[in-house]
Amino acid sequence: MTTDSERYGRGAMVFHWFMFLLVIGVGILGLLHDSWPKQSQRFWINIHAVFGLLLWLTLFGRFFWRMTHTPPAAPADLGRFARRFAGIMHTLLYVLLFVTPIVGIITFIFHGRVLNLGLFQWDFGVRSNRAIFHPTEELHGYLAYALFALAGIHAVAALWHHFVLRNAVLLRMWPRTRRASVLRN
Repeated sequence: MTTDSERYGRGAMVFHWFMFLLVIGVGILGLLHDSWPKQSQRFWINIHAVFGLLLWLTLFGRFFWRMTHTPPAAPADLGRFARRFAGIMHTLLYVLLFVTPIVGIITFIFHGRVLNLGLFQWDFGVRSNRAIFHPTEELHGYLAYALFALAGIHAVAALWHHFVLRNAVLLRMWPRTRRASVLRN
């Protein structure tokens, strides 16, 4: 069982789980990119871009939150390897969450696209340039796959800690609810 001093605060949890949902949503939209009908493809690419930008901005919010809120100390029973590995994994996740949308923005702009935010549109005034958008589109895809792989490893590690090692690592970021007691058993 975790004590309140070992748990992340509500704000950190909201950022974590909101970013989780955004990564899943943006990832699904990105994976479906080639299967959309031509007549609706621009719309769905635009939705992917808007949610990708929201994810990127949320990352900045999370950084600001982290700078102004001290995280709880790591559990005492967490070994040196696990601490180091977790630090490396989180750093790589943050780097990919920062870089992947930038490459996506470059791809979007040099595809000659107009960003439609509903209330207004943003035309970058750049003509489609295959010499730029094609390699950046490839790179954006590879970075996204790397992000999915690291996020998957992150999730598996949390589940490993909870179900195999039976420690409180997962519960530190899990919201407190009556139903959470199922996770504690």
